[in-house]
Amino acid sequence: MNRPLSAIAGGATGIAVMSLLLLFLEVETRSNLAIFEAVARFAGMPGNVTFGFVLFVLAGVFAWPLAFMALEEYIPGGPDPATRGMVLAAVLWVVFVLTGRGDLSGGLLAIYVIFTLLAHLCYGFLLGAVYGRLTSEGPVESERYDPSDVSQ
Repeated sequence: MNRPLSAIAGGATGIAVMSLLLLFLEVETRSNLAIFEAVARFAGMPGNVTFGFVLFVLAGVFAWPLAFMALEEYIPGGPDPATRGMVLAAVLWVVFVLTGRGDLSGGLLAIYVIFTLLAHLCYGFLLGAVYGRLTSEGPVESERYDPSDVSQ
């Protein structure tokens, strides 16, 4: 698969899992975190949660994966795209936490910080892993299963 489509597929996979994790967090905290409200507020449309969610999904499916594809070789983390995806996601998490935490404090802030970090790391891992898998040419010839080889 070509690189842009592979990156978008990785971003779609990652944002699906990240959205579920963040929605789970919203439910568990009875919407006290207002994560998508924070995204909308950051974009200059406070109070529009739907806009915040759509912007969150579009950035996660298109913007960050295409940026990852363009910057992949410059991102530290070795040759493993999943590790590089996690590094990119950690940088995105820092911006997300600094701009989206609103007036959270105490235990709720700690839950927000920890859970959003885990969600971002899951996103980055899936982005890189799917991208790496789809852009590779598959297993090396010597690693493929050969049914006639009894040593496998």
